[in-house]
Amino acid sequence: MRHGKLSPAVLRKYGFVTSFLAVPLVLYGFFVVAQYLQAFQISLTNSRGISPNFDYVGLDNFTRLFDDEVFWATVRHHGLLLLAMPLATITIALLFSFLLNLGGGQKNGRMTGVPGSAFYKVVFFFPQVLAVAIVGVLFQAILRPDRTGVINSALDAVGIDPVGWLINPSLALWTIIGVMVWQAVGFYVVLFSAGMSSIPKDVFEAAALDGAGRLTLFFRITLPLLWDTLQVGWVYLGIAAFDGFALVQVLSVDRGGPDNATTVLPLEIWRTAFTYSKYGVASAMGVALFFMTLTFAVLTLRVTRRERIEF
Repeated sequence: MRHGKLSPAVLRKYGFVTSFLAVPLVLYGFFVVAQYLQAFQISLTNSRGISPNFDYVGLDNFTRLFDDEVFWATVRHHGLLLLAMPLATITIALLFSFLLNLGGGQKNGRMTGVPGSAFYKVVFFFPQVLAVAIVGVLFQAILRPDRTGVINSALDAVGIDPVGWLINPSLALWTIIGVMVWQAVGFYVVLFSAGMSSIPKDVFEAAALDGAGRLTLFFRITLPLLWDTLQVGWVYLGIAAFDGFALVQVLSVDRGGPDNATTVLPLEIWRTAFTYSKYGVASAMGVALFFMTLTFAVLTLRVTRRERIEF
């Protein structure tokens, strides 16, 4: 390389890499970025989705959202989902991962999981192989409000009246959150187990030899060394909390009921666009959802930033 010019070998190298990156970048730009831009454009119109003709209305659609009680109900529900679902999922997954990888204590000089750990990992991951719609149909049978439901039949057997898990406005959203946690835990058990397996066993074995108990191993060693994985898991779960469309669609009464007690923003976007043919308003909801998700991800990564621990 002379006078700041790249040598032919370097040019060939970067040209080869660029040729591989160009196609996926073009596809991403066309199928993702362009669709976002189109949604932003439609959100400024009165488009009904059934005619190519529409008028620009500026920020009127966004102004309507501020006066829409259902929109604010969805925002409150997402706030509850953001708080409850990631916290419950990460707590349960961390506990299971610790037991499956380190819960058996030290045997023959090595840290091991509880007996049958390999089998339990498969069992915990099983919900991940089921389609979300299948999970919804499965829990429809489990959560039926009469005595034919699996849970209510068990309650009836011990003399407890059936519970309206999905028809009681105060219980419906919490019930759906419980289903979301049940479905998500298996994936994060595997994710956190992979993170724990990357930590040198010598660290745990040395701590165990020094008399550290399981609580000390978990809170003083495992959590700090697993922080980056926890951060990623929290962001993934937060983004999932802004979805919930499929489970709410299948499980809830009247698609978001009763009395909008379980409705979420993606469901309202779908309903506004395909039931009421208000594509402009639906696109405005989509833009709001985009910025809420982006804000959550950025704030989470900034707030949870810590110094990386090197081995």
